[in-house]
Amino acid sequence: MARHIKKGDLVEVICGDNKGVTGRVMRVLTDKDRVLVEGVNMVYKHVRPSQRNPQGGRIRVERPIHISNVLPVNPKTSRGTRVRFTTDAKGVKKRVALDGSEISVVVKAEKK
Repeated sequence: MARHIKKGDLVEVICGDNKGVTGRVMRVLTDKDRVLVEGVNMVYKHVRPSQRNPQGGRIRVERPIHISNVLPVNPKTSRGTRVRFTTDAKGVKKRVALDGSEISVVVKAEKK
């Protein structure tokens, strides 16, 4: 199934504690329908001292949020917008904002 969000997208959070915050998608967890957004849903992780982190303590890390809680940002309006997928005459599948402006090329519509 095609996703309306992909890695590297600028997205806006539409609900929760971080409502209205924008950030880049660092990772898409397709099996859990979640995305990891930079600077959003920050929590403290308590870590023991180790060779990698000799001091230990509390580290702030991002946690994934559900993909339905984010919208891709339209570069023309700088606001979150709903998207749909269209295929042009050349067979290229594109994400199109519901206001009609193209967001980006996603994948070619080729069958394996």
